[in-house]
Amino acid sequence: MNNILNYRWFHFGPLLIKTKIKKPDLLKIKKLISKKSSNYNKKLAGVIKHEHAVDFVKYRDAIAPYLNLYLHGYQQRTGLKKKGTWTCTNAWVNYMKPGEFNPPHTHDNCNISSVLFVKIPDELKKENEMWRKRDIRSGGPGSLEFMYMLQEEFCIGNIHMFPEEGDLFIFPNFLFHFVAPFTSKCERISVAANFDLKTEK
Repeated sequence: MNNILNYRWFHFGPLLIKTKIKKPDLLKIKKLISKKSSNYNKKLAGVIKHEHAVDFVKYRDAIAPYLNLYLHGYQQRTGLKKKGTWTCTNAWVNYMKPGEFNPPHTHDNCNISSVLFVKIPDELKKENEMWRKRDIRSGGPGSLEFMYMLQEEFCIGNIHMFPEEGDLFIFPNFLFHFVAPFTSKCERISVAANFDLKTEK
């Protein structure tokens, strides 16, 4: 009987990686963001009042070592080596408050996208924890969800998670994603950035 339990299963779909930014690097990034920088929300899909530009050159330099993890993940997954130069096309900070959200969307003018969570308030953590006790089918308030295809039987077309401070997600620009709203009276901070990877043969 046990011999029929010997099997493999396969990953399909886009490469999505999650890593954790070290505290010294996160402190550097916090110094790059401000509500005093130019407003950026007219260029974005989010229903968020305070979305502001971030110096994308300095931001790229701050997270460059983490971007290379994406290439390492690609090699681990496919067995193929890929080298290249990262160029940041734009970066912005989201100061998300109660009722605000990011609808399902993709990013353009790039081939790789990312989101870094800079601050996750305790009030939001408690709200999400209470929600998850009653509904495990969704990520709940303040969660991040990625979608690649319609949800069908025997098919995993989406993944959701509640981020922690310092979590960095890197993914292809065509991968649909959204951020759920919350009701807690607090402010969550995240930085989104897009990159072009110029590959070398």
